[in-house]
Amino acid sequence: MPHDLSVVIVNWNTRDELNDCLKSALAEDSVSTEIVVVDNASSDGSVEMLHGEFPGVRVIANTGNYGFARASNQGIEATGGRYVLLLNPDCVVHPGAFAELVRFGDVNPDVGIFGIRILNPDGSVFESCRRFPTLAAGIFRNALLARLFPRNPYVREYLMSDWAHDEEREVDWVSGAALVARREMLDAIGALDERFFMYCEDVDIAYRAKRNGWRVMYFPGATVMHLRARSSDQNPVPMIVAFHRSMYAFFRKHYAERSSILTRVVVPLGLILRTSLLITHNKLARLMRRKSR
Repeated sequence: MPHDLSVVIVNWNTRDELNDCLKSALAEDSVSTEIVVVDNASSDGSVEMLHGEFPGVRVIANTGNYGFARASNQGIEATGGRYVLLLNPDCVVHPGAFAELVRFGDVNPDVGIFGIRILNPDGSVFESCRRFPTLAAGIFRNALLARLFPRNPYVREYLMSDWAHDEEREVDWVSGAALVARREMLDAIGALDERFFMYCEDVDIAYRAKRNGWRVMYFPGATVMHLRARSSDQNPVPMIVAFHRSMYAFFRKHYAERSSILTRVVVPLGLILRTSLLITHNKLARLMRRKSR
């Protein structure tokens, strides 16, 4: 009989956070669970820690950094649970979460993907469910216009900011930091698209799920606390580049064919400009921090 839940954790140099994550996950024993950690060639002793402290956790140790989508698929293929929880290594699972996830999935057989409540370290709710990206949201988010118009409707609609995230709701996509996928759906539409090295693979699989008749839901009945970006913060500039490459890959895959010629020109130029601005801002911020020491 298959496990109820397969937990797949992709790790890259977050040994201490992963340790806390696994302790919280292993404490959840009310449903049949298997855990696999796919390590993308960490250099911080993560694999040694796993073998020494968590003998019951399966470890797949890659010889290079294969990215999130490919590594996640390795974990998905190595497991057989009815539900797959993709969980970031810097998350801590709150008590009772796994049982609630399985219960929610069992009473909602048409839901292929669901996300759970994610808390920031200060206890505030992270807006982990979104609408699919639009050109207007891209223009106004994380740019000068966002500062000039902080409550503009395009970004608020994209982030779904106008509700408290305290009730079940159908959404467009949910964050891959804590994403549950039904095995039946994965078998039908495929797992993550490995063309996305990192970022937007969660948007893409939700888009494909909905096109194939599955619902995508936000479920606040289970909770994790997420430290956020502990891996990507180690190498911010390549991560900025990877994010924008993935955004463009998503646009080309799902939007470009039905977009105007003007849009097909504006989008890549806008992404290049936004990438350059964020990299410049990041470098200036690091320089200022050094000077203030």
